[in-house]
Amino acid sequence: MQIDQDLCIACGQCPPYCPVEAITLDDTAEIDLEECAECGCCLRCADCPVDAIFQQDLSYPRSVRSILSDPLTIAAESGISGRGTEEMKTNEVTGRFKSGQVGIGIEVGRPVTGARFRDVEKIAQAVAASGVEFETVNPTTSLMSDPSSGKFKEELLDERAISAILEFSVSLESLPDVLEKLKNVEGKVDCVFTVCVACKADEDENVPVYDYLNEAGVWYAPNGKTNVGLGRPLVKEA
Repeated sequence: MQIDQDLCIACGQCPPYCPVEAITLDDTAEIDLEECAECGCCLRCADCPVDAIFQQDLSYPRSVRSILSDPLTIAAESGISGRGTEEMKTNEVTGRFKSGQVGIGIEVGRPVTGARFRDVEKIAQAVAASGVEFETVNPTTSLMSDPSSGKFKEELLDERAISAILEFSVSLESLPDVLEKLKNVEGKVDCVFTVCVACKADEDENVPVYDYLNEAGVWYAPNGKTNVGLGRPLVKEA
């Protein structure tokens, strides 16, 4: 994203809309292209009175910033907008996570902080050591040169996005090992990341993953989701 310096009147309207604080204001407003995540928020939301904000042509590898940061971009891998897939929130329909499995989503970066793919790679490589298989339709996976090791394409390491999501599933018994590897890597990255774990409740309505999180000493915010029977039928496990 860029600002036409000949048109800008330094009204100050656009800086508050930048989720990664890449816009500075002096004689004119200017976007730091190194920090810009190409999310398009300033263009869509700031309502520039002189239409000075414009989207420049994006070529690879910079275009990946827009793919993961702009909510209006449809990712070819998932067919939906956003940084991940829909399965973690619609498991009753897709049946992607079976009983005894845990779906894990690691969101690297958040608004204001953002994340560079160099840090996403460190986290991906840490959990890949547990033998996880990254979700193929997640657009972040397509940026890897070697999904089996979590290695990203070299030309992407200094690119950044508001956030990137790593998705995979493991058995319940493998969860402690994944959590331990995440604890070990957290001090080696210059960004924040959050971890979402999802599993099916058992027949007694217990949530099996809670025992593993408690034993690992991990703080978590419990959230539940109930399928009320609307839409497509529930998936039946074989």
